[in-house]
Amino acid sequence: MTYKFGMDVLKTKINIMVEEARIKGKNNPIEHIKTRLKSVDSIKEKLKRKNLEPTIDNIKEKILDVIGVRVVCAFISDIYEIYQLFLNRSDLKVVEVKDYIKHPKPTGYQSLHLIVKVPVQLANQEIYVPAEIQLRTLAMDFWASLEHKIFYKYNRDIPDYLKHELKQAADTVTLLDEKMKSIRDEVIAIDSVRDSLLLPS
Repeated sequence: MTYKFGMDVLKTKINIMVEEARIKGKNNPIEHIKTRLKSVDSIKEKLKRKNLEPTIDNIKEKILDVIGVRVVCAFISDIYEIYQLFLNRSDLKVVEVKDYIKHPKPTGYQSLHLIVKVPVQLANQEIYVPAEIQLRTLAMDFWASLEHKIFYKYNRDIPDYLKHELKQAADTVTLLDEKMKSIRDEVIAIDSVRDSLLLPS
C-alpha cells in the first residue's frame, strides 16, 4: 500500500514540475514518463540474487527500486536539468546517484539513476518511501529496451558476439545524442539571429 501511494505521490510531483514549466512558458524537457511497481515475484528474485532472506525488513532496507519511474527526455542536457530540479525540491530527498551517462556500464548502458525518498502522509504518520528514477534520452531508452529483451531471451547469458554488437549500438546512440544536440543548438542560434534582425532599431 505504501509503495503504491509513494508512486502516486512521485508521479504527481513530476507532473507538477512539467505543468509549472508549461505555465511559465519554459521548455518542457520531458518527452514521456513510465511508472511501475516491482511485482512480488521480481522482489523475491532480487532478494535471492542478493542472498537475502525474503523478509519485510530486507525489502524495506535493501530493495530500493520497488517503485520505478522512467523519465525520458530528448537531450542529455535535459536530463541534468531535471536532475537539478529534483535536487532543488524540499519535498523529496535524493539519497543516491549513479551516473551511467558519464560512466556507462561495460555493456554500453547509459542512464542517470536516482534513488529518492518520497514522503507519504498516512492517517497517523508520515513515512518516506524509496523509489528509483531513471533519466534517459529517447535514444538511450530505445537501446535499453532492446538490450533488456535480448538479455531475457538468452536468460542473462548473452553470446559474446551480441555483446559486441550491443556495445557498438550503444556507441552509435551516443553519437546520435551528440548530433541531435548539435542540430538543436544550431537551430537555437539561427532563431536568435533571426529574432535580433526583427527587433525595431
